[in-house]
Amino acid sequence: MSASPSPAAQSRLDLVGITKRFPGVLANDQVSFSVKPGEIHALLGENGAGKSTLVKMIYGIQQPDAGEILWDGARIVIPNPKAARRLGIGMVFQHFSLFEAMTVLENIALGMDASIPARDLEAKILAVMAQYGLKLEPHRIVSTLSVGERQRIEIVRALLLNPKLLIMDEPTSVLTPQEVEQLFVVLRQLAAEGCSILYISHKLHEIKALCHTATILRGGKLVDTCDPAVETSRSMAEKMIGGSLKDITRGAGRQLGAAKLVVNDLCVPKDGPFGIALKGISFAVRAGEIFGIAGVAGNGQNALLSALSGEVVAEADAVSVDGVQIGATSAKARRLAGLGSVPEERNGHAAVPDFTLTENAVLTARDRLGMVTSGLINSGKAKAYAEQVIRAFAVKATGPAAFAESLSGGNLQKFIMGREILQKPAVLVVSQPTWGVDAGAAGAIHQALVDLAATGSAIVVISQDLDELLSLCDTLAVINEGRLSEPMPVAGANIEAIGLLMGGVHGDPTADVHISKEVADAY
Repeated sequence: MSASPSPAAQSRLDLVGITKRFPGVLANDQVSFSVKPGEIHALLGENGAGKSTLVKMIYGIQQPDAGEILWDGARIVIPNPKAARRLGIGMVFQHFSLFEAMTVLENIALGMDASIPARDLEAKILAVMAQYGLKLEPHRIVSTLSVGERQRIEIVRALLLNPKLLIMDEPTSVLTPQEVEQLFVVLRQLAAEGCSILYISHKLHEIKALCHTATILRGGKLVDTCDPAVETSRSMAEKMIGGSLKDITRGAGRQLGAAKLVVNDLCVPKDGPFGIALKGISFAVRAGEIFGIAGVAGNGQNALLSALSGEVVAEADAVSVDGVQIGATSAKARRLAGLGSVPEERNGHAAVPDFTLTENAVLTARDRLGMVTSGLINSGKAKAYAEQVIRAFAVKATGPAAFAESLSGGNLQKFIMGREILQKPAVLVVSQPTWGVDAGAAGAIHQALVDLAATGSAIVVISQDLDELLSLCDTLAVINEGRLSEPMPVAGANIEAIGLLMGGVHGDPTADVHISKEVADAY
């Protein structure tokens, strides 16, 4: 951990009695805390605890209903993000502010307040990426990028501002241990140069390794400010949820059955000039087994999920469920055959933001749960199922009529996961199942996956979160440049070996795969 800021130092940011209300919701209730220059300050809380609302006010996206914001001791009003950036406040959002039809360079240019010639801006981008070890092609179209690569755009855009305060919302959710360590080096360097960092993460071992202070919110209220170095990950999680954290429980004497999902020499050409082709992917998942696929973002994970879910078709014998070849069938036919799926991008892919939760439930459950008769949707069945998902997965929403876009990222993820799990598919393929989800909700999702496997379902979990895969899965393989490694039992898996298989960064065989003790200890 970097050196702590001086206790006597004047605060860079002070929040005093910040309150924010929305219809039916008190998002922030008299929240007060300070961030010093050079301090890495964690902001923790359950999904819907008020973290995102709070940082949006700091960044000028929303305005507080009551309370004060002080910057270097002076009371200020931050009317918009441009004013925040003028102060030196940068932000890396959990949900990215990117135009998919434009290039990386064009998106970064749109985020710059000053007009900079494209050639000069590209040189600055390349310099920042070289300085911080970030890999990204400035002329790639954003729609061709993985979630992890899109996140790098936001990080580079923020660093170009030379910020005095950098707000980071779930910055490591799609990074490998090596990339996490690399990011930690960057953040510690920024802190040593005097930049304050407000760090939101549900990965509490990261908070312990990185942060000087943690402020914990629950139900919109500040419930504790603590030193992460003297807390445990569990103690911080329990302060977040206001109760005891439940461990994943598995049935005693669990036996795996016959193969339910068989993938045989799956080959898919790359989708466009920057896509990743799938090259001879083969694996099998048995009844009751949870099969994990690790990998650096952008190595074919999206292509694999699309090929398994039916969004992209392949040879008929490339994918089989319970002995039935479905590789050439549609997504609808695969769902009817018992294969459910959850893509990594929840907004616009897994859910339609301006649809209600009931309407989003219909999208994938209408055929398996008999919601459509003679071409007409049974609205009662659809609403009842949405309510069932909301209850079973503790989704914080005003009800089934709530629009998907009104939910916090974590609550929308809980709804999407619940929508698929409660259909009890024979095979479930999920990508990033707990991305941006708090410790309590992640534990509930993990337990639901374990319980589904216990009924005999075969589950594939595609994730860049290694600690998730190691705690949840029976078997693990690594995808790199569209090829899948030999599967390995999770029991006894070696983190350094997995990191080497992941290739450091996009298959670079010369990449340094050393993991520092503090990162290795987290696993």
